[in-house]
Amino acid sequence: MTSDGITILHAKHRRLTKTWHADGTCDGYDSAKHFDLHEVVIDGLDALEALLRDLAPRWDCAVVRGAIADPARTRSVRRLAHPDPETGEAATLRDIPRRWLSLDLDGVPLPEGLDRRDLAACAAAVLPMLPEPLRQADLVVQASSSHGIKPGARLRLWGWCDRRLARSELVRWFQGTPVDAALFRPAQLNYTAAPLFAPGATDPLPARLLRIQGTSAIIQAPSAEALAPPPEPVAPVRPVSPGSGSRYALAALTRAISTISSRGEGDRHPAAVAEAWGLARLVKAGLLTESEVTRAIDGALCQAGKPKGEGAAIAAWAIRQRTDSGTLPEGMR
Repeated sequence: MTSDGITILHAKHRRLTKTWHADGTCDGYDSAKHFDLHEVVIDGLDALEALLRDLAPRWDCAVVRGAIADPARTRSVRRLAHPDPETGEAATLRDIPRRWLSLDLDGVPLPEGLDRRDLAACAAAVLPMLPEPLRQADLVVQASSSHGIKPGARLRLWGWCDRRLARSELVRWFQGTPVDAALFRPAQLNYTAAPLFAPGATDPLPARLLRIQGTSAIIQAPSAEALAPPPEPVAPVRPVSPGSGSRYALAALTRAISTISSRGEGDRHPAAVAEAWGLARLVKAGLLTESEVTRAIDGALCQAGKPKGEGAAIAAWAIRQRTDSGTLPEGMR
């Protein structure tokens, strides 16, 4: 699918932007607890830009990444990505991947002398701090309520990706950049309204929304594999001295771990079977416990690259066979 949804939140009689006064002070955002939810379908950056322009004068509206959790509960509801354990209220938003992208850069230093009224120049100054695909794609640059008034770049960059990206992928992709990752949360408000100016105060910016052209209309995001979390490191298996065993039993346990964990594909499973069989004899003799052998075989086989639990199954089989017959089955000798 090429289309995507964007959830608009309407806070009745609450101001979701700043109001600036002539003396340079401002009134912050109103505290809004309840919202009306509405989802709009968009199919690209053109539609996203049009929506942002429509929302700019709507001082009581904002958007979130999350989707509406229950279409029957969209009026005067809280922003809840999870049920509230204290009140029992169900979640109103659910975390889903999105093709549209919103990046918040707040207070990023700009080169000395750069005109903050020039949104294109401000965007060009911060883009080198972001991943390469962002520098090549069409983007919508939006000035925040404080840009042009407070120091630095205070921008929102909007784009359209070639695939839907989950929150976890965005967090990994923009780690180490000046992007505020809080905006990727499903219930976090993405402020879209232009600031208000009290009598005597004027907006220093000629425009607060600008489309900049890149070499690609779509952001080419890294693959799902590239943004996948790294595999959890397997902790080295350290044999525990058997409480009822001996130095011989401990040495056998240590040797088995070393032997299995050092084997490659094709050799690791047979090595685990052979070592488990040998250690099962020590379990039968009361020199090792079943849990010690199971933990050692499973941990060593995980270190060799096999899934967790496979070694435990081999150890259980070996101990059971030793207890029942004491003879290694045909084909395993």
